[in-house]
Amino acid sequence: MPIFYILSLFLLPFSGLENTSAKTLKPLQVSVPDSLVRHIYLSFDDGPLNGTANCINVCSHEKVAATFFQIAMHQSRSSFGKNLYNQILQNPALFDLSNHSYSHANGKYLPYYHHPDSALADFQKAKKILQPKNNLARLPGNNAWSTKNEFRASGLVKPLVLKLDSVGYNVMGWDLEWHFNKHGKPIQTPEAMASMVDTLLFYNKTKTPKHLVILMHDHMFGDPADSAKLARLIGLLKKNPAYQFNKLTSYPGLK
Repeated sequence: MPIFYILSLFLLPFSGLENTSAKTLKPLQVSVPDSLVRHIYLSFDDGPLNGTANCINVCSHEKVAATFFQIAMHQSRSSFGKNLYNQILQNPALFDLSNHSYSHANGKYLPYYHHPDSALADFQKAKKILQPKNNLARLPGNNAWSTKNEFRASGLVKPLVLKLDSVGYNVMGWDLEWHFNKHGKPIQTPEAMASMVDTLLFYNKTKTPKHLVILMHDHMFGDPADSAKLARLIGLLKKNPAYQFNKLTSYPGLK
């Protein structure tokens, strides 16, 4: 039986398991060997939007790192967007702000990706507005990767991914998405999400072993009840001392 599993059973309770003695005993302080550490990257897309502030506040309160992939059009069209953008920039110890395009394809993905030169210009326009401190980019509505170690792109987006790569971007995808319904609210429960994190990491079903990227969208957490679900997920994951939260700028193999 793998060492990680044995240690998880006895010292690192998985997220779905309740610690029945938590009310009466202080948590054990467990020193986790480097070989057992698993890295979790929380990423939020499409802000600044209603919900971005709750994502910022929850992660700040929980003291966990996160990466915000921002749409420059949302940032530039109102003081509301600029204020949220600045809140992210003002906490570089916890947060990175990265490029998620200027227009997000205006929701018309096929023509956007069929014209890779104009799509690249869309990202470069966003770069000028957002002025991120990193070279990370995420495609609108598509899970693609391009780093020194990884390349994954469908035929539709490959021409744009290659162009982004040629000008120095790392294109970042994800391993697990917290989906939302037609009303923009989270579909899976925090417990289900935490269980999927445990499973993907245990069976090495992530793009990079021991590293897991979670995709979420800012608008999912505009309602207080939904932002409480985000806090619940983070709390469940924090029960496992082997899990460390990182910004995507520390992901292995970046250019």
